[in-house]
Parts: sequence; C-alpha cells; structure tokens
Amino acid sequence: MSAVDPVPQSEAELAFEGALRPKSLTDFVGQAGVRKQLEVLLKAAAMQNRTPDHILLAGPPGLGKTTLAMIVAEESGRPLRMSSGPAIQHAGDLAAVLSSLTPGEILFIDEIHRMARSAEEMLYLAMEDFRIDIMVGKGAGATSIPLDLAPFTLVGATTRSGLLPNPLRDRFGFTANLEFYAVDELERVLLRAATLLGLDVRPPALREIASRSRGTPRIANRLLRRVRDWALVHDGTADHAAVQAALELYDVDESGLDRLDRAVLDAIMDRFDGGPVGLSTLAASVGEEQDTIASVVEPFLVRMGLVSRTPRGRVATSAAWRRAGKRPPVAGAPALFDESA
Repeated sequence: MSAVDPVPQSEAELAFEGALRPKSLTDFVGQAGVRKQLEVLLKAAAMQNRTPDHILLAGPPGLGKTTLAMIVAEESGRPLRMSSGPAIQHAGDLAAVLSSLTPGEILFIDEIHRMARSAEEMLYLAMEDFRIDIMVGKGAGATSIPLDLAPFTLVGATTRSGLLPNPLRDRFGFTANLEFYAVDELERVLLRAATLLGLDVRPPALREIASRSRGTPRIANRLLRRVRDWALVHDGTADHAAVQAALELYDVDESGLDRLDRAVLDAIMDRFDGGPVGLSTLAASVGEEQDTIASVVEPFLVRMGLVSRTPRGRVATSAAWRRAGKRPPVAGAPALFDESA
C-alpha cells in the first residue's frame, strides 16, 4: 500500500457521508405526515411560480432536519445557503447573509433559536416583506436606510422550539414537528445505508441495531458503521452475533442506553437514593456538562420512563429500579410514587 492511499480512502468516506442523505422526499424514510405536507407545499409553490413559504423544522437532534432542508432546495430547483444560529450573533451578520441571497434561494439556519435577539428582530421584516432596515450613524443623527431583498425561503431548524419568540414562530408558513422513528422505519434506514456500504446484513441483525438506536436515524447509521468496523477487524460477517458483540464493545445495551445514560441512572439511584436531585448536582456527580445531561441524556431517559422530572429535581422511577433489579430506599419511596409531583 502506498503512502498516498489514505487520501482517496478519506474522500470515499466523505462521499459516503453525503450519500447517506436522501436526495428526494420519495427516498426519505419516516415522517410520513411531514413528507406529504412538504410535497403539497412545494408542488403548490412550483405551480404558482413563487418561492415556497418559510418552513420551521422542529424536533430532537438526528431526525433529519438538515436533510429535509436539502431536499426542499433540491425539489424546488433552488440553490441552498446554510448557516447556524450561533454564527449569527449580530444584526450585521444576518444582514450580510440576507443581502447576498439570489432570487428564490433557500436559506437554512440550523439551531435558529440560538440567534442573537437583534438578528431575530431584523428577520421579522425580512421574512414578511423581503426588506431590512440598516441603521447608519449613532444617536440623534442615526438614519434608517431600507434595503430590498430578493424573495427567499427561510428553512429554520430547532431542537427547542419553545425558545423561539412568538413573533418569529408566527412568520413561518409551515411548521413540521419531527417525531422519533419506529423500529421498522429504522430498519429501512439501515438497509439503505448497508447497501451503500456494500455490507451484507441480515434482517435479524438490522432489527437488533434498530432497536438500540433510540428512535434516531443518525444514531442508527453510526451504530451500523461500528458493526461494519467490528466485522472488518474480526474478518467475519455482520450477522446477529456480530451486532451483539460490537454493540457490547461500544457500551450500547439492549435498550439503547450507553455509558453516560447508565452513569446518570446509577448516580440518581445509588448516590442520591433515587432523587430528587438537581441538574447541576447530577452533572457534577458524573463529570459532564449540564447542557449534555439536559439535552442528550435526560430526554431519552424520560421517554423510556426511567427518570421523572419534578419541581424538586430528577427522580428515578419504579421502572428504573426494576430494570436495575433493586428496591428503592424507604426514604426515597414517597417521592417515587407521589402522583402530584
């Protein structure tokens, strides 16, 4: 093998990353209701020769918001401009982006709820009237100069739609709330990815990966690649036994819980007698940032019915104690089964 071989291999891997994303609504797996709604919206806009209405995509990470934005641009036959909320920290940042858009261009802003407030206020007028006002000068001598914009479609993505101000949310013509995927839908996602990888995976193995993927295609594809790596290193096939061995190696259990999930559960049950425990204390006890616990770990544990959020803090549920094969401490029992919490 020559010294230059790793370069094309890296390019091939990058090409695979892009190939995983479906290019049309027909190829997009899951979110059936959202797909039908988007299809009508885009076809109606094309028939009327106008730009599609502004679109808000809301839902947990990894469900396909960025992919859907790319599909909107592809099926509209329009160019796509991509940005993110954290990158727009001043009204001037947004003005620079908006003023450079071409007619009909699709502007995708990921994590739109993290935009600066001044940029949000500028966006109100831009979305409604395709115009922005630029302030020149300061104090009493400041002058507002109106700047007309080319018609565009804003596609915003957010994992926390509750943080969006109402005036901004109301300016979106269509809001799609993405849901977690069923196991059979994830199997179809994995089958497509396995075909692109040239990996022969049997249905029982695909179902095993899908059942541990937390209802999220991004996680399913990531686990599939870890199974591929395990099979490659051990010179075997990606059968059911290989899937179990690979996911055991990477600390993903039968329910999809990983090392950090189990660490949080163990901390609540063992160190804090089942709770309640505050977020900052819990994060410090497992050595993770509060944002990671709140946005990545906690939603899944709550959805699985293993943790309950109460006004006094996080509490391990009876299902968590049964799963661990433990009995809750007497002192913690009232909090666990208090229906008013």
